[in-house]
Amino acid sequence: MLTIGQLAAYAGVTVRAVRHYHQIGLLPEPERDASGYRRYRAAAVVSLIKIRTLADAGVPLSRIGQMLEADAPAFAEAVRRIDSHLRDEIERLEASRKQIAQLAAGDALALPPEVIAYLDRLREVGASERMVEGERDGWILLAARWPDRVREFMPGKLAQLDDPRVVRLYRVLSEIFDDSDVGDDPRLEEAADLMAVLAEEAYAASEINHGREAYDDMPHDLLDALAVESDPRVERLVKLLRERGWDGWNRMERLADRPD
Repeated sequence: MLTIGQLAAYAGVTVRAVRHYHQIGLLPEPERDASGYRRYRAAAVVSLIKIRTLADAGVPLSRIGQMLEADAPAFAEAVRRIDSHLRDEIERLEASRKQIAQLAAGDALALPPEVIAYLDRLREVGASERMVEGERDGWILLAARWPDRVREFMPGKLAQLDDPRVVRLYRVLSEIFDDSDVGDDPRLEEAADLMAVLAEEAYAASEINHGREAYDDMPHDLLDALAVESDPRVERLVKLLRERGWDGWNRMERLADRPD
């Protein structure tokens, strides 16, 4: 006959665990002896070892009681179901590990490889890290809304970087936003001129080749808001673009085309 401490030590669990198993009905409580102590028989040791073994194998405590009472076929089926659940859980955890590992990479978080390649290309043409980080956050917004479509954008975005004016725009914006002085920067005029010219050409090409495409407004509104939130000088640049006949930041629109 064993005390609760001896029972727990023999089975390799804590006294607290034994008491918990009593409370949930997994392990019956023995009667108290004449001295007022509970004494456990050998059968209780066997039961406790089975409970510990199943619990260590990942079986939920809520199912252990049924398994202990099951016959051989039912026990085998229960083990099969638990194994299937554990396999699914392992796959989920492996996916979580991959996502956690991407945190160290920064750019790879929530973005497909095609966008990562584009961000790397921005660095190669001279965009600052702050500029690249802003682009990355913008693409995260788009990828969340259009997880498949963002890949279709990349060939065109990469082709734009073959235009020296686009490269110059990224470099000028990088210089502006890397400058700690947030006052009125004369380089904003050059950036606005470049953006207006490029917007005019893109607008003409879309009118000739495809017409104006209908977009889901929310991602573009969020991109504009993200830009304004990232740096106060964006508001000044947006104002300069309006003076040149264009409204917006991410999806620029001609003011002349708006109805009165």
